[in-house]
Amino acid sequence: MSHRQILEVLAGLLAALFTALLSSTIVSTALPTIIGDLNGSQTQYAWVITAALLATAASTPIWGKLSDLFNKKVLVQSAIVIFVVGSVIAGLSHNVPILLGARVVQGIGMGGLTALVVAIIGTIIPPRDRGRYSGYMGAVMAVSMAGGPVLGGVIADTLGWRWCFFVCVPLAVVALFLLQKTLHIETTRVDGVKIDWPGATLLTAGVSVLLIWVSFAGKATYYDWISVESALMVGAGVLLLIATVVVESRATSPIIPLKIVTERTTALAIIASIAVGVGLFGATTFLTQYFQTARSFSPTEAGLLTIPMVFGMLCGTVGSGQLITRYGKWKGFVVAGAALQVLGFALLSTVDHETAIPLIGLMIALLGLGTGMLMQNVVLAVQNTVSVHNVGAASSVVAFFRTFGGAIGVSVLGSVLATRVTDLTAAGFARLGIDTQGSGGGGSLNLAALPEPVREVVRASYGDATGRIFLIAALVSVVTLIAVAFLPNKPLRTTIDLEPSAADEEYAKV
Repeated sequence: MSHRQILEVLAGLLAALFTALLSSTIVSTALPTIIGDLNGSQTQYAWVITAALLATAASTPIWGKLSDLFNKKVLVQSAIVIFVVGSVIAGLSHNVPILLGARVVQGIGMGGLTALVVAIIGTIIPPRDRGRYSGYMGAVMAVSMAGGPVLGGVIADTLGWRWCFFVCVPLAVVALFLLQKTLHIETTRVDGVKIDWPGATLLTAGVSVLLIWVSFAGKATYYDWISVESALMVGAGVLLLIATVVVESRATSPIIPLKIVTERTTALAIIASIAVGVGLFGATTFLTQYFQTARSFSPTEAGLLTIPMVFGMLCGTVGSGQLITRYGKWKGFVVAGAALQVLGFALLSTVDHETAIPLIGLMIALLGLGTGMLMQNVVLAVQNTVSVHNVGAASSVVAFFRTFGGAIGVSVLGSVLATRVTDLTAAGFARLGIDTQGSGGGGSLNLAALPEPVREVVRASYGDATGRIFLIAALVSVVTLIAVAFLPNKPLRTTIDLEPSAADEEYAKV
């Protein structure tokens, strides 16, 4: 395909991805307002994010497998429609349980877009040239992440938080029109191949049980970390995951091909992606909450304060993509990105309720720069090692584990934050002479209903507790750095499929 033809296809794909990402980032800024309005708790705050991430993770391998078998154009359009349906239901929600169900539907659509956009790019562009176009995708991601929080804050402050979900509908119509006009890919139907539903079901069940366990463990109103309930849930989760491996090893068309997963590059990329997900999704999810809850900024202001991180991500992803395409070297960017991510989280671990805002901006800019250099290029390294016929499955496997790590991160770090806030709040109340007991979910986030002295104690508690989750994210990011350091430094091929070309052989000599 010519450069112009590729750009025409990318226009529709990136419009679809932009729709979903924008809707997600809009919600992130408005979430403190949403949970406060629905009288939710810190645990429910975390689960609004976790529900969508879990559904995305569970559905991503299924979409990836479907993309290797069926018409990718129809699949992308279906994913958009599913995401829009979930957004409309979320906008009409009047309580947290309905909102959680809607977020699951959104997550299924997001899983499709996550897997299919990357898979289609991997199908039509050789790895040697893919950094250039991955940079475009990274730019769209950065713009949506920059505009989403600001737009979400403005909508939450003016029209109301429900419009944060409704606003994606007209954008989705535009994306569907562009895809219908520009995306034309021939699909070879493979007879006798079916989706491994038992494997997908066992995987989702095992992950869900473990996430439910970490969400509610350690809270007085539920159960302790070391208890009969904990033992039963951990045991059930581990057994379900073991059963998943057994089923996948015997399935004729596994949802997660073990042959691909056990390849060295993919295995290390999976480890790195899990750690990236834990750090990125887990820690940054609570960044806008910190600005609003701990520092008393409005949703609009909180969105604006996240721009340094997005600017860093934009520079990292576009800059590294262009340089990789120009020089053909990728590993140095990945390792440098992982190192910057560790540094960014380590600096953020010092944050409390009085940290200077410009200093926080510098910290999150470093974090964004490292993340931008890391995320897309890890996928590029994996795509470079597999056949074009397996690029959908390979890409979706990496995306699955990144989102899976994000679901773990949000759930675990949300639990840590809630527990820490409860302890700090209880200590603050004791200094005020208020006799109270810590709530199981970290307390209500409807701060407007609290008296002024109590509100200030809660705000300070959230600010002082936030540094701990960034410290955990920094430790997890070290795992990412180690994993990418051991990635095989294979040259990027100049062909779509694995067959070597003269250019590949010439480049290998350099």
